[in-house]
Amino acid sequence: MIPTLAGRLQTRLFVLATVGALLTALVTPLLPMSFKDAYLVLLAVAVAGVFWELLYHLLMQFRWDKDWPTLFGLVTAVPEGLLMWVLLDQGLVPGLGGPVPPWAFAVMFGVVWLGQWLFTNGPMRVLFVRWRLRGGRLL
Repeated sequence: MIPTLAGRLQTRLFVLATVGALLTALVTPLLPMSFKDAYLVLLAVAVAGVFWELLYHLLMQFRWDKDWPTLFGLVTAVPEGLLMWVLLDQGLVPGLGGPVPPWAFAVMFGVVWLGQWLFTNGPMRVLFVRWRLRGGRLL
């Protein structure tokens, strides 16, 4: 299965809204940030993720099979996390109650990213069989 752009966008937003929201709820009590701030960061990751998907789609056009190897999907956490940290550090995410400590962001982003990557590459393929056959589209 080669995911379409619409499928990649739908999958990213669905997994962040379900698995990401659940993992954020579980990890936030361990961090020095409020639930409001944690979910604003998650929302910012979702919004920035739409733009990342557009960039990834453009880059995939230069690959002969028009798809990423699975490991590339995991490694993309590094540039996405760095960009999100820069946006947070520069105060470009509106509504936050205060500065987010770097270690708290790294823990939250890492847990959510790894959790959503594992879910997409494991249970999602079993629970949503047609998802794989429809280019990653859920709707």
